[in-house]
Amino acid sequence: MNENALILVDIQNDFLPGGALAVPEGDQVIPRANRLMDDFGIIVATQDWHPSDHGSFAANHPGKQLFEVTDLNGLPQVLWPTHCEQGTSGAEFAPGLHSGRITKVFQKGTDPAIDSYSGLFDNGHRKSTGLGEWLRDQGVKHVTVCGLATDYCVKFTALDALAEGFEVTLDLAASRGVNLTPGDVDKAVEEMRSKGVKIREAN
Repeated sequence: MNENALILVDIQNDFLPGGALAVPEGDQVIPRANRLMDDFGIIVATQDWHPSDHGSFAANHPGKQLFEVTDLNGLPQVLWPTHCEQGTSGAEFAPGLHSGRITKVFQKGTDPAIDSYSGLFDNGHRKSTGLGEWLRDQGVKHVTVCGLATDYCVKFTALDALAEGFEVTLDLAASRGVNLTPGDVDKAVEEMRSKGVKIREAN
């Protein structure tokens, strides 16, 4: 039984350079993520999978600005560029990623009324994606998390996995952040470390 699993977070076209919500150096996580796959029998990927009317899209809030923070059904919400729409090429996994080796994909952000940064829950923890339950069913005890973006979806996936009782390692070399405000990535890494996530700096 595999006690260790790799979680690849949102390594999708729209988060790569040239994409709708490009993460700086986002493409640089791909070779490292591909190498990491060699060490795991269970490889899970999360996939942002938004309907076109998603409440996190600035385009769906006339008069609001990109990256403005608003209220979405009682939760603070950053208004993002339209990205990872269901069925579009932007929502597909990066072409260089060895996606054929992925054991199971968990889609998130499918409810227009609430965003989902974490691969395990929506932002209000109102509904599970099934990822945590599935990992437990496989006998997984430790997860390594990497992908895009360090200060949003990677962070919340790692913290939720920790809260669900998994041992969690962040592979920093296979992750990149948005850094909307300078220092956001450093703060996210420090928050994860302080809560018990092990940080793997490099090889």
